[in-house]
Amino acid sequence: MKKDFEITKDMTISSVLKLDEKLSDVFIGFGMFCIFCHMSEEETIAEACQVHGVETDFLVDKLNSTYQKLNKNKK
Repeated sequence: MKKDFEITKDMTISSVLKLDEKLSDVFIGFGMFCIFCHMSEEETIAEACQVHGVETDFLVDKLNSTYQKLNKNKK
């Protein structure tokens, strides 16, 4: 992982899950089961947050911190 890599609100849900499937737990923790929906291929994090009433920046921060922890454990 590049040090400056960051998950952003403009990324699709599927692109985030391709980084690490374990990030699905973060979405599920927010009640966002859209990870199982075909819309995850095209829907951005921001769009999904709007639909599900989730604070976008908070979710993105949680995804980034989780992703960093997962990558530390891989080393």
